[in-house]
Amino acid sequence: MRALVVVGLLAVLALVFVVVALVRDTQSNAGTAKGCPDGWPLADVTLRETKDVKINVFNATDEAGRATSVADDFRNRKFQVKKVGNEKQKVEDVAVLRFGPKGVGSAHLLRAYFLDNAVQEYDPKRTDDTVDVVLGDSFQQLATTTEVNQSLGDLGSPVAPRGSCPAPVDK
Repeated sequence: MRALVVVGLLAVLALVFVVVALVRDTQSNAGTAKGCPDGWPLADVTLRETKDVKINVFNATDEAGRATSVADDFRNRKFQVKKVGNEKQKVEDVAVLRFGPKGVGSAHLLRAYFLDNAVQEYDPKRTDDTVDVVLGDSFQQLATTTEVNQSLGDLGSPVAPRGSCPAPVDK
């Protein structure tokens, strides 16, 4: 009987402690636009559908026509391809994804098409929502739909890059 009273009392104390902690929480705006330090950009962390993703495709290899071929592949997957061309500086990696705060969610989706093997280059000063896809020497092909879905599951949700805050979600 006495043990039951002690357990009940501990449960009530735990409940009171949780309520007090929630009421006095000073970090309730952490991780949101409201709690964002002045001057930090708001990152759009919404995971986009392919039809809503704008990309530029650049070839940073010696293989002629690679950007055009991959751009066609992206178009067939319903991406909005804006520019296709060559990059002056060679890239040895699979790919480089260059984007700004408005392109965070789109870049996250694109990571899955490269099975998270693309280097991310976030530029907080970039103002557009387009992602530059720079193809490197290690690139072979885009992931299949099944591989993309598995990769997205492994990646989880988009996260605001260091030095930015998640933008409020439009409802």
